[in-house]
Amino acid sequence: MSRGGRNEDRRGEILRAALEVISERGYRAASLAAVAERVGLTQQGLLHHFPTKEALLVGVLEARDQWDATPRESWRLDLLAALVDYNATRPAIVRTFSALLGESVTGDHPARAYFSGRYAVVRADMAAILRTAYGERLPGGLTPEQAAPLLVAVMDGLQYQWLLDPEAVDMTAAFRDFLVLLGKEPPS
Repeated sequence: MSRGGRNEDRRGEILRAALEVISERGYRAASLAAVAERVGLTQQGLLHHFPTKEALLVGVLEARDQWDATPRESWRLDLLAALVDYNATRPAIVRTFSALLGESVTGDHPARAYFSGRYAVVRADMAAILRTAYGERLPGGLTPEQAAPLLVAVMDGLQYQWLLDPEAVDMTAAFRDFLVLLGKEPPS
């Protein structure tokens, strides 16, 4: 294997370890030393791959997006339901994403710009999905652009409720109920 390939493999190991540590402790309490220890590196060795904690955080967020990458033009309402199903099988990743999202609302958080940009894209994608499913007006009269932030809020809000009490909140069933509430079954 080439040096570049080994470097990329090592970066992937570091990113997965960082995801675990952040999931367990939150970003602020996660340390570079804890991540380095998980992958059998010194902190200095970790800094060779990620020069700052902020660079590591951005790497984790970008890697998560790559792990979940689906061509944007292929999204439909039924695929959103499948995404919710999929997320229910990955509580550690959902927990990490949710913790980082919650922490990022502070003005000085290094992931604030990432999440702000990400949500702008997600809202536009959701509006496109809703337009494809319902046209220019949803059954209640809202435009896809008006309903898109509500759809995102339902998805993220269900994740928080599920993480807090998975026995009481069936995230996948609740999301399907929400789709019914929109006025029609999700397309199959």
